[in-house]
Amino acid sequence: MGMYSNRRKDMPGDDPTLERHFRGHRDTVTALAFNSTMTQLASSSLDSSIMIWNMRQHIRAFSFKAHKDGVMDICFSPSGHLVASASRDRSVRLWVPSVQGETGEFRAHTGTIRSVHFSPDGKCLVTASDDKSVKIWDVARKRFISALLGHNNWVRCARFAPDGQLIVSASDDKTVRLYDPKSSLCVHTFQEITGSAVNVEFHPNGTCIGTAMTNNVVKVYDIRVNKLLQHYHNHDGAVNKIAFHPYGNYLLTASNDSTMKVMDLLEGRPIYTLQGHEGPITCVTFSANGQYFASGGADQQILVWKTNFDCENLLREFPHQPHETHLKEAKHDLNSSVIFQVDARKVVMVKSEPDIHESAIESIDLEERTAPNQIPYCNTAETVDLVSEEDSSPDKYSDCVERHFKVAGRVSRIPEHLGQPSSACDTKNSSPADSNDKSTKQVLEKLCGQVEMLRKSIVLMEERLTLIEDKTKDIVLSKDQ
Repeated sequence: MGMYSNRRKDMPGDDPTLERHFRGHRDTVTALAFNSTMTQLASSSLDSSIMIWNMRQHIRAFSFKAHKDGVMDICFSPSGHLVASASRDRSVRLWVPSVQGETGEFRAHTGTIRSVHFSPDGKCLVTASDDKSVKIWDVARKRFISALLGHNNWVRCARFAPDGQLIVSASDDKTVRLYDPKSSLCVHTFQEITGSAVNVEFHPNGTCIGTAMTNNVVKVYDIRVNKLLQHYHNHDGAVNKIAFHPYGNYLLTASNDSTMKVMDLLEGRPIYTLQGHEGPITCVTFSANGQYFASGGADQQILVWKTNFDCENLLREFPHQPHETHLKEAKHDLNSSVIFQVDARKVVMVKSEPDIHESAIESIDLEERTAPNQIPYCNTAETVDLVSEEDSSPDKYSDCVERHFKVAGRVSRIPEHLGQPSSACDTKNSSPADSNDKSTKQVLEKLCGQVEMLRKSIVLMEERLTLIEDKTKDIVLSKDQ
């Protein structure tokens, strides 16, 4: 199962161990997120789907398909009652992570949306896009609040601070920016000389940020003094994602070199190199309590690990300030920081069969395999294709969705507790002699065409608004000069 080097006595805790192994996506896994209770793990993929994996044994996983292009990021709300996903189709979707899979959509940007993140209170979302902007949204009303401008290239990532008082963003323009979400002003910019940041995360105490760089390095900045604290050059490929342990003493990194590394931030050096994926590792995340972490990659696999190495964390805290993390600081200026080279004292290699394998995923024909009043059960991933229709009510999210469950290319009978499919979509069981259904279908098709025309008009207006914003910015900059 694993291959380990000799253990050193000064290493904290035990070795990380592989607990679960999932395979269900048909393309690269782009993002992972645990809910607050560690009962569900959400994943997004370039196959245009998101999946909700249940962490309890023998409970099925569900695949939800509504995005029209690859899904780039996914995030649970703090309460765990909603999941937000961002896609190349320039939309953000809010999901209810249950078998019903209720979803609502709103167009957020005029380019690919690279990241989405909930505010700590769950009332707002921040999105980052290839249209060079960062935007803040009201979750309940799905309405635009403000735009954070300043980047002049694709924005790869944007995150709220743990207290919600700041937003950090990373862009291909080789800058990392800090914004005040209330005023929408940039309060500081970190300039990168080589490489650009593709992922940025806040430290749990909110005083530091970490960046994953295309030039194979990871940096940690102290945002109180705007100073570079740590600079790790441990990977042989671009670093795609980072994740701080909730205790704040460890940092997990994922790279194109097919490895993950666990950095001990108190000692300022890596303590584990983890191998288990074939090809680039594209995403990592910790559970809320830090006892588990998950990784996903271009091999379409998801690995769930038990942390273990954090079990002696309390013994390593400083007695006078038990709730603060004291990182080893680089005693140099910003451009000549100390560089921590490879010192991964332990290599953990794993290989196992997935709990849910790609070959086990199928469309479940409920009419053929299920008795009339029996709920289907199997340890496979159930595919649920969703078509949503929003109403005009801004206050009730659950009332703005019309659901159609499609199985095996058609709508099958759904158990009563899951809701009934729309008769207008049931192509097999509808009566050909029912003229009322035909006329209703024609009316619905016309309405759908009108709605599509309206949507395209709104997208065009958004594009024009973006151009106006860019021109306004150029005018302001020219006046300042």
